[in-house]
Amino acid sequence: MTLILGRKRGMTQLFAEDGTVTGVTVVEAGPCVVTQVRTCERDGYDAVQLGYGDKADKRTAKPQLGHFKKNGLAPKSFLREERLSAPAACKVGDTVTAGAFSVGQYVDVVGTMKGRGFAGTIKRHGFSRGPETHGCMNVRDPGSMASKRIGKVIRGKRLGGHYGASRHTSKNLLVVRVDAERNLLFLKGSVAGPNNGYIQISTAKTARVRKG
Repeated sequence: MTLILGRKRGMTQLFAEDGTVTGVTVVEAGPCVVTQVRTCERDGYDAVQLGYGDKADKRTAKPQLGHFKKNGLAPKSFLREERLSAPAACKVGDTVTAGAFSVGQYVDVVGTMKGRGFAGTIKRHGFSRGPETHGCMNVRDPGSMASKRIGKVIRGKRLGGHYGASRHTSKNLLVVRVDAERNLLFLKGSVAGPNNGYIQISTAKTARVRKG
């Protein structure tokens, strides 16, 4: 399992020699520092913790600051841990860069969607509007909640509420290009989250078989 952290930088297009256009998401992946290595003997499971982006000491909580100082590392602003099926081959202080990935590889990308606050059913779930003429007063309302026989709103009813600001995983994105010098990955398709938002990239758990 290959894991790396980074930021979403935006989208662009890549042109092949035959003129084919591919829409890609540009990701600044790494460099990441191994901040902790967990083992079955000590922690009960094997895992690797990565840190990305430097952070000032005064803006770091004391427990996290002690965690970094214990290992002789600078505080990091974004931490993620990945479980492993075997003991890790790396140690604390090692660096992971975009060169760990290769063209043609499939990855899973986890990002946080844009927060949009409270939203109605049309924006949140794609409901249709009601008629706007003949005295209709139900233009953007969700409509009937339930039948009279039930007498209550059923569980799971799609209604207005908090929209966005949730984790979303984009699975099986193809790595189209790797720029190891600038730590950039070009992934086919879109990735959840705003530009400059933190994301987590790992090798696809259920890799797609390429055709042709």
